[in-house]
Amino acid sequence: MVNFKEKSELIWNIADLLRGDYKRSDFGKVILPMTVLRRLDAVLAPSKDRVLEALPRTKTLTSDNAKDLMLNKIAGYNFHNHSKFNFEKLVADPNSVAGNLRNYINGFSSNAREIIEYFNFDDQIDRMDDPKSDILFQIVKKFSEINFDGIDSMEMGYIFEDLIRRFAEQSNETAGEHFTPREVIELMVNLLFNTDKEIFKEGIVKTLYDPACGTGGMLSMGEKHLKKLNADAKLELFGQEINPESYAICKSDMLIKGDNPSNIKFGNTFTVDGLREEKFDYMLSNPPFGVDWKKAAKTIKAEHENLGYGGRFGAGLPRINDGSLLFLQHMISKMKHDDGSRIAVVFNGSPLFTGQAESGESNIRKWIIENDWLEAIIALPDQLFYNTGISTYIWIVNNKKEDERKGHVQLINATGSKDEELMEEGAREFNRFWEKMGRSLGNKRKIIPEGDDARGVNYISKLYGEYRESEFVKILPNDYFGYWRITVEQPERDKDGAIRNPSKPKADKSLRDTENIPFLREDSEGNLVPQTIEEYFEREVVPHVPDAWIDEKKTKIGYEINFTKYFYAFKPLRSLDVIRTDILALEESSLALEKKVLL
Repeated sequence: MVNFKEKSELIWNIADLLRGDYKRSDFGKVILPMTVLRRLDAVLAPSKDRVLEALPRTKTLTSDNAKDLMLNKIAGYNFHNHSKFNFEKLVADPNSVAGNLRNYINGFSSNAREIIEYFNFDDQIDRMDDPKSDILFQIVKKFSEINFDGIDSMEMGYIFEDLIRRFAEQSNETAGEHFTPREVIELMVNLLFNTDKEIFKEGIVKTLYDPACGTGGMLSMGEKHLKKLNADAKLELFGQEINPESYAICKSDMLIKGDNPSNIKFGNTFTVDGLREEKFDYMLSNPPFGVDWKKAAKTIKAEHENLGYGGRFGAGLPRINDGSLLFLQHMISKMKHDDGSRIAVVFNGSPLFTGQAESGESNIRKWIIENDWLEAIIALPDQLFYNTGISTYIWIVNNKKEDERKGHVQLINATGSKDEELMEEGAREFNRFWEKMGRSLGNKRKIIPEGDDARGVNYISKLYGEYRESEFVKILPNDYFGYWRITVEQPERDKDGAIRNPSKPKADKSLRDTENIPFLREDSEGNLVPQTIEEYFEREVVPHVPDAWIDEKKTKIGYEINFTKYFYAFKPLRSLDVIRTDILALEESSLALEKKVLL
C-alpha cells in the first residue's frame, strides 16, 4: 500500500499556489476537482490512444449513448475521455490552458462530466485564468507531476478523505461529516458480516447502503471485505450524500471501480429520499454527530404526522439539535422484512439515553427494542475521531436475529480502562482495544489496531461473535432497558404537620417527586426478575413516606441504555497512609529540585 499521507501532503502543498488569490477556506474548490481530474486522467492513460483512434468510427452512430458505450468499452471502464488533451498535453500549451482544460473536461463521457459539474469547477477556471498571473497553468503543471500509478480505490479514498479533513479544518467545518477512521469502518464491516452465512454461497448478490455516504469509504470497505470472504460474491453499492464535493468524489470512485454510479444519489436524505422504493441487505453509516435538522423540520414533521409508521419517522422525533435517531429510523425503513437486513451505525452517546420517558428519543428506543431489532452496542475508545475526542458507540440492528440472540441485547465495552490509559509504554499488551498514535491527527490520538487476533478490531469482532458474557460483555434481556416513570405525591399539611382533609388529601406540589422504576430487578441470587410498580413502591417509597401515593395519570414508559452504569466497577479509595506517602515523596522531589535550581 502507498503511503497515502505522503501523497495527500504532495497534493496539499499545491494549495500554496493559491495563497493570495484564494482564502484558505476556498482551497478545496480547486484542489479537490483537480485531484479527481488527475485521477481519472491516470486511470484512462493506458487506453487513451485507442479511444482517439476509434473516435472517427463513432460518427456513424446516431445517439450519444451509443457513442459513449462504444468508447467506454475501448477505454475498459464505464467512462472515457475523447478529447485530444491529457494533462501532459495541457502543460505543453501554457498559453491556452483554460480553453484546452475546458475541451479536456468536455471530452469526458456524460456520466463523468456530470461528476465534475458538481464541483462548479468552470467558475474556478475563470477565476484562475488571469492574464496577469499564470496560476491556472502552475496548478495544472503541478498536478501533472503527481503520480497516481498503482493506487487502488481504497488508497485513493484515504487521500481524498485526508484532503477533505484538512480543508474542513481550514474552514471550521465539521471534518467528521466527511471522514471516518478506517479501523472503525473495518470493525463495523466485520460486525455487519459476522453472522451472515449466506454470503458464502456461490454467486450470491447482496446490496449495501449508506444514507450519508460521504466519499464512499464505507461502501468501498464493505465491498472489499465481502470479496475477501467470497470472491464469487457481488455487492451492489448504494448511497446518498448531501455535500456536492463528497458526492462527486464518491461517484468518480464508483466509475473507476466499475460499480453503478447512478446508485449514488445527491441531496438531503431526510427531505428527498433518492432511493425511496429500495430495500437493502446491509446498511452502515457514520451520520454527523449531533447534527440539527431544523432546515428539514417541515418535511420531517409532515411525514411523521401524516404517514406515521407508514413513513420513515413514525416512532417519534428527537430534539431538533440531534438528528441521529432520524438516520436510524430512515435506515430501518429500508430493511427487508422477509429476508432480513443488518445495520451498523456509529453514534455519540446521546442516542443511548437522551430524553425522558415518552420523549421522542425514548419512544424511538422503545420501538426498536420492543420489536427486538437491537442486537448489540459496542462502546469504542474516546479520541478515535478527527473532529472530536468524545466516546462513540456502534449500534448493530437486525430484524432477523439468530435464535440465541432473540429477546436480548449484547453490550461490549471496548473502551479500555483509565488504568490501561496510564500504563507505561512497555505494558501496552494489557490494553486489548486501542493504542496511542505516535502523532495525533486533529482530535484523533488513539487507533484500534488491526491484524492482531488478541487485540483491537479482531478481538472486538471475536467478542461479538462468541456471544458470551465476560468482563467486557453483558447480555441483557430487552426488558432490562425499560422503566416506568411515576409521579409520587405527598399530602398538604397544616403548620402542625397534620394532613389537611385526610379523607381526600390534596397534593403538595412542593413535595412532588418522580421515580424511574425498572421493569426488571435483581433478586437475592442476582437473577433478573420482573417487578411491578406496586411492589417497588411498597418496598422503596412507602417505608420513607408512608402517606405518599402515585398519580397514575402521569405514569409514563421510557427506555434508555445507561452503558456506563452496566460496566461500572467500584474502586476503593486509597488509604490515608498511601496518600501521606505520596505527598512526602512529592515534597522530597520538590526540595531536591529547588536545591538544584538554587545551586
